[in-house]
Amino acid sequence: MQNILIVGSGDVARRILSQLAPRARVYALLRDAGRAGDWRAAGATPVLADLDDRASLARLAGLADCILHLAPPPNTGQRDTRTRNLLAALGKGKSLPRSLIYVSTTGVYGDCGGAVIDETRRLQPESARAGRRVDAERCLREWGARNGVAVSILRAPGIYAADRLPVERLHKGTPALVDSDDVYTNHIHADDLAAACLATLRHGRANRAYNAVDDSDLKMADYFDRVAAAFALPKAPRLSRAEAEKMLPPVQMSFMRESRRIGNRRLKNELKLRLAFPSVDDGIADALARRNACSS
Repeated sequence: MQNILIVGSGDVARRILSQLAPRARVYALLRDAGRAGDWRAAGATPVLADLDDRASLARLAGLADCILHLAPPPNTGQRDTRTRNLLAALGKGKSLPRSLIYVSTTGVYGDCGGAVIDETRRLQPESARAGRRVDAERCLREWGARNGVAVSILRAPGIYAADRLPVERLHKGTPALVDSDDVYTNHIHADDLAAACLATLRHGRANRAYNAVDDSDLKMADYFDRVAAAFALPKAPRLSRAEAEKMLPPVQMSFMRESRRIGNRRLKNELKLRLAFPSVDDGIADALARRNACSS
């Protein structure tokens, strides 16, 4: 039976666990001991440790055949110290994992001016947040090549699900950009991202990046409009970019400055993944059906 360690035990990790638990021994790295019971009940063996505390990670050495690394970088700095701490701990084992899968972000590409791109696009992060992801990718690639560990990278955009739609944003009336200033965004349903991780376990190539995106080709405001229409909510008011810069927080604006349309050919052809939710319309319809089923 394969031993798998999940690092970054959030929503997507739980979706992965539901598929892995019957056929693999799964360890889940947890910082909060209070969550251990829930993860144990779901079929995982909790490992209490903190990526910000290198000493606490000693027990990870030699623990697993494969690492699923879904943990985000720290909120500050130029480096992903959490990934560096993880690799330092793994390197102290008598045996190294055979493979490591890292879920990164499509933010590593920066603003592409709405161009259609693929994984060969030069990385040009424009935010400190995305810069830390690039640092993690580079560390992982170098470590994998040096140690003979197959490192595969999944670059994910905005993750959504039935309970992760911008419904609250629409209720608040948070503005979107007018069409002439708007940006192309990319999406992936949480179930499909979990499936992509599992597909990478089976088919991922060493030192290879994959864009984990669906087939949608939408501007940000169009996405909000589709959610609004499905849930009978008012459309987001439109502002020019200059107006939005004065009203919206810098973090929110950072997502409204980068425009790109990302291809997923490798995801489908190399990882052989068939998307359950090929477009956001499919995901929105599923969310609406779930809500109606609960209210009936």
